[in-house]
Amino acid sequence: MRVYISADLEGISGVVATDHTSSEGSDYGRARRLMTAEVDAAARAALDAGAEEVVVNDGHGGMRNILIEELSPDVKLMTGTPKIFGQMEGIDRGEGFDGCIFIGYHARAGTHGVLNHTISGGVVSSVCINGREVGETGLNAALAGEFSIPLIMVSGDTHVCEQAREIVPSMVTVPVKEAVGRYAALCHSPERARRLIGQGVSEALERMQNGEIEPYRVSGPVEVLLTTADTAMADLAALLPGSRRVDELSVAYEGEDVTDAYRALRAMIYLGSCSRR
Repeated sequence: MRVYISADLEGISGVVATDHTSSEGSDYGRARRLMTAEVDAAARAALDAGAEEVVVNDGHGGMRNILIEELSPDVKLMTGTPKIFGQMEGIDRGEGFDGCIFIGYHARAGTHGVLNHTISGGVVSSVCINGREVGETGLNAALAGEFSIPLIMVSGDTHVCEQAREIVPSMVTVPVKEAVGRYAALCHSPERARRLIGQGVSEALERMQNGEIEPYRVSGPVEVLLTTADTAMADLAALLPGSRRVDELSVAYEGEDVTDAYRALRAMIYLGSCSRR
């Protein structure tokens, strides 16, 4: 059994502010240790459940947050950026994974939830796949599904857990905090959060092995619709060959499959971000 873990920072218990999530923030060092500990709890639970290989992909910001020296020695860490599939880099590697787990995820842009956004808070107002609005959870679940890998567990605040179950109702969700606002939350202690994550991973792997959780599949062709924060960003996003300007703020791209659309979306967001330079 091979398990893939994609990790973000905004959904970690105790993390509520940009001082936690920015590498220049005064509380960043503490936040990255909390992130590392939750990821390690998930990885160790997977190993205890019989996983022969656990790969962790650091998916926040510059993607160099997780402290490798504080992980189980039996875990492999994907770190650094840029990566073609970003938070899901390596999901297509080797013999394939049996299931994937998202740790520290957050709600999509424009919805309730701690530090809510989608990929790039300064550029993205919303993302839709084939007409359905999704956040990072939905996007990444669809990419995993392209390789027949089910998303079996998500941890984060209560709102991302609700959004995850909309995508895959049978998955396990582990809320480690309850959003009070965008920058405030009622948080479990780190010890309890890690214990809940470990229990969630054990339950999720059992459900997966029993065939209770199916991959989230999006059939091609796949249209991704990016709505940007301002018109200059849409001007630049529309430079991507094959894209189509939909309105003042929105650019669409139709791909053959999820991997094609996913890469195009990342390129459009990057192009849009250049308007701020």
